[in-house]
Amino acid sequence: MSQLAEEASSLLQNLIRTPSFSGAESETADLIQKYLEGKSIATNRHLNNVWTKNMHFDEQKNTILLNSHHDTVKPNAGYTREPFDTNVEDGKLFGLGSNDAGGPLTSLMATFVHFYEQKNLNYNLVFAATAEEEISGTNGISSILDYLPDIDCAIVGEPTQMQMATAEKGLMVLDCLARGKSGHAARDEGENAIYIAAGDIEWIQFYQFEKKSEKLGPIKMTPSIINGGSKHNVVPDRCSFTVDVRTTDAYTNQETLAIIQDHLISEVSARSTRLKPSFIPEKHPIVEAGNKLGLQSFGSPTLSDQALLSVPSLKLGPGSSTRSHTADEFIYLDEIDEGIKTYIQLLELVIGD
Repeated sequence: MSQLAEEASSLLQNLIRTPSFSGAESETADLIQKYLEGKSIATNRHLNNVWTKNMHFDEQKNTILLNSHHDTVKPNAGYTREPFDTNVEDGKLFGLGSNDAGGPLTSLMATFVHFYEQKNLNYNLVFAATAEEEISGTNGISSILDYLPDIDCAIVGEPTQMQMATAEKGLMVLDCLARGKSGHAARDEGENAIYIAAGDIEWIQFYQFEKKSEKLGPIKMTPSIINGGSKHNVVPDRCSFTVDVRTTDAYTNQETLAIIQDHLISEVSARSTRLKPSFIPEKHPIVEAGNKLGLQSFGSPTLSDQALLSVPSLKLGPGSSTRSHTADEFIYLDEIDEGIKTYIQLLELVIGD
């Protein structure tokens, strides 16, 4: 294992031992600042977000953002290990947040350190360790975008087995309300809101949007919560249901919402349209560099901080998304080592002389 990987793994163990649930990441932000400043790298901080830029930053050059998050979800009930212990067994480093996204975070940080003092790079580098990714919170990356230098593209560190997610689905959560008219269940009266909701849910189940994303496929709509009625003998006049909508670059979130609203009888409102689908062109220099290294590209159905960026972005990192949010989460130490090597090789093809 390289020295960079050893340092990254040591830092990751310190991060795992320090609880950092979304919205309460101040102590891990402290650790990240301390690590970088221990390398004589000046840092900036807003709330629990920490960022810095390379030593020879040149305002005349384009800038690549290296970003990952240091918040975690809470451990689920299936854990058989202490979530904040850092046991290493058979090359696996266990602990909450080890895979999502501690491994990608510390690997990107090590990569930034590698390039920090280098002169005459073709691009500037900005590294940002951000908060509230797991809840898509407003005090995360979106709260510092105005403070960062102008960003032209980004690499977002998430567990992808070091394959390139060149596109990512967005997310809208819809709150829907079917309105009927109450009546007595024993008589033929009223208008049952559950039937109205059922008809709308059937449309959601079978509707196919006209346009389909080349990389992400179709938009996916999933009813996930339903509530209606209060007594067995009363025709319900209200039935509410929630729909999870995974959007694609074939439509904007606003266009997708409008289509759904046009077709449903129920009232439909989106909790937010800010979590947008994202992509990076196949001809972008970062993607072409990844192709030269033999990295495979794919479309990701899961959400990340890419959704809050307005520039082309690539999701890439060590670890596997299948381990994210699972009991007894882990990452292989070899994955961290290989992740750092691949990040460096990728960037050398883009920003090196």
